[in-house]
Amino acid sequence: MKNTGTTSRNWVFWSILFLLFGALIYVLRSVLLPFVVGITLGYLLNPWVTFFEKKGLNRTLATLLVLLIILLILVPFFALIIGVIDEQLMRFLNALPQYITSLTQKIEPLTADIQTRFPSFDAEKVRDYLKSALTSNFKLAGSLLKNLFSHGFAFLNVLSLLMITPVVTFYMLRDWGSFIAKVDSLLPRKSKTSIRSTAKEIDRALAGFIRGQVSVCLILGLYYSLGLYLIGLDLGIVIGFLAGLISFIPYIGSISGFIISILLALAQFDTLSPTILVVLVFASGQFIEGNILTPKLVGDSIGLHPVWIMFALLAGGVLLGILGMLIAVPTAAALAVLLRHWINNYKKSSLYLDA
Repeated sequence: MKNTGTTSRNWVFWSILFLLFGALIYVLRSVLLPFVVGITLGYLLNPWVTFFEKKGLNRTLATLLVLLIILLILVPFFALIIGVIDEQLMRFLNALPQYITSLTQKIEPLTADIQTRFPSFDAEKVRDYLKSALTSNFKLAGSLLKNLFSHGFAFLNVLSLLMITPVVTFYMLRDWGSFIAKVDSLLPRKSKTSIRSTAKEIDRALAGFIRGQVSVCLILGLYYSLGLYLIGLDLGIVIGFLAGLISFIPYIGSISGFIISILLALAQFDTLSPTILVVLVFASGQFIEGNILTPKLVGDSIGLHPVWIMFALLAGGVLLGILGMLIAVPTAAALAVLLRHWINNYKKSSLYLDA
């Protein structure tokens, strides 16, 4: 009876602690984004710092060296990509009326055929509606993208990201070992071995997924951008880069990028060849992702079904916005590991064996 009472109290304690932690995140969600980004970057870059530390550098110098390398890579890259994107957006907005007219003209034979088959169908109203909708939606999307890139991602509160995130990343990298040691010292003594084993499993799952998925997204973004740019598609770099970046959401990035690219290709070009090339770019990208990139870089790191990943992202976005989407999949991965342990323990328990 004593063990049962102790176990019950432990469950109550950890449940209350978990609920309080969740409530604290929800209350502080508006200021946590740069800290979460900094911790995530620290987690991603820690192996590099450890590598240089093993080569003889102390932890602080290794941290500064890794951050300097990242800075030297990212600053020229973003300066180049933002300049190209801004130029493409300007050209796209200037050519937008022509694209709308071209696209509506190309669908006229289809609407005329439908009207022939169904006399009550008003093709003229449909064409006017489509032209109006396409014009307003494309203008809105183009303006939003232009403001987004020209004003430096204001919706992410870029000032706090630029000022706080590097500081958090630096201290996380420098003090990673002592941080882990302090957490380890607070673990319950009787359960320390079990908790360590579970934590290592969660770490392997998170490391495999986060580092692998970031690599997949970047490679796909570059591949789609280069492919669409070589085809000559206006906004090709923007669409390809964004399609790659959001490909961590299963199917959403590739499908949305494919549909937008097809519509733009139909509006921009007079022949079907570029449209076919767009299809080939996305089809080959999906083949490369599914058969090479994801198996090699991500593997079966967390064992989560794509539907559950989409659910986690949607739920995180609804509850905490961008912050929720950042922590959704890592949280789901950790819960998946815990759930597997719970199922294994349940199958060994009398509750299951006596049933």
